[in-house]
Amino acid sequence: MFISAATDNIRVAPTWKRPDPDLLTPFGAVSVANVGDVLQRMTVMDGGIRLLTGNDALVGHALTVDVRPGDNLAIHRALDEARPGDVLVVNGRGDSTRALIGDLIGEIMISTGVVGAVIDGAIRDVATLSRQGLPVYARAATPAGPFKTGPGAVGEPVAVGGVVVGPGDVVVGDADGVVVVPQGRLTEIGARLGAVADAEEGLRARILAARANASTGAGR
Repeated sequence: MFISAATDNIRVAPTWKRPDPDLLTPFGAVSVANVGDVLQRMTVMDGGIRLLTGNDALVGHALTVDVRPGDNLAIHRALDEARPGDVLVVNGRGDSTRALIGDLIGEIMISTGVVGAVIDGAIRDVATLSRQGLPVYARAATPAGPFKTGPGAVGEPVAVGGVVVGPGDVVVGDADGVVVVPQGRLTEIGARLGAVADAEEGLRARILAARANASTGAGR
């Protein structure tokens, strides 16, 4: 860690599986709405979890963190366990009084290969996080900094945005919001994405054709 603090009250799971990167490829080519449709809207985070930085392309595997409201000690400890392609997914209990991450944690994220964050709580240094190229979703922004006393947990299932997220589950985000794909369903869901996108584009084509026909008829 880059801070000096005792972490004996932070539980860290001994290990968890991260998915094969090839299984994530299909999720970078479609919208979050399409992914949510395939999942029957069951693992779409609520609209309070919204994009706060200027970067909206997020696909990665969850590095889960459970914290006390307003306290980010467990996040610092989690970044010691980070691997390239991870996404910080933090249950901050929806607290908006203190920011759980800011630009310094953003620098650590970049150094460890963490590709973004989803925070059920608040963040700060939004402009700098945007310049760092990090897609960050959260409930709020505040300049107030966090406590660093714990307790917390790393690598255990958490509830974020009304959805249970397990370590290694895949997190997909865009301008609309965030959806979670359970790790055990990646192959199944990935294989079905194309059909949903094709059906949507087919419907769009029919709508546009009908509009064009109506416009042509009106001009006669």
